[in-house]
Amino acid sequence: MTSFVKPIPEGMHTVTPHLVCKNADEAIAFYAKAFGAVELFRMPGPTGKIAHAQIKIGDSILMMTEESPDCGAVGPQTLKGTPVSLYLYVEDADKAFERAVSAGVTVRMPLDDMFWGDRWGAVEDPFGHHWHIATRKREPSMEEMQRAMAETQRG
Repeated sequence: MTSFVKPIPEGMHTVTPHLVCKNADEAIAFYAKAFGAVELFRMPGPTGKIAHAQIKIGDSILMMTEESPDCGAVGPQTLKGTPVSLYLYVEDADKAFERAVSAGVTVRMPLDDMFWGDRWGAVEDPFGHHWHIATRKREPSMEEMQRAMAETQRG
């Protein structure tokens, strides 16, 4: 008997972030406090640390693992930075930003209305991951965005 397995699991998107964190257990608790994450499951490895976990923020699932340099899995703290960030759209950016700040993120860019139409701000979580928190407020044309971007660069 052959059973059908969906090539993309139920609830997953085509692209799914996979975060490596020192103290992944603490990261899951922090993301629940800061972003309202819900833990879907965790699978401990032989050492008891998280080998694989999944959390859900809004309609998106994030995979997580504990940092394991021997396996080539290192997080932003070990790398001393990251070129990757996560863009988090929410219903109310002000409320979500304040919740994240209260939970202990570091503000990288204060929340403001941006030329591309979002109310937007950037933060860094205690595990070194960068997050953009945004709510779409308006739909500017490409010409409006290009003009506004040029004006901001002229200073």
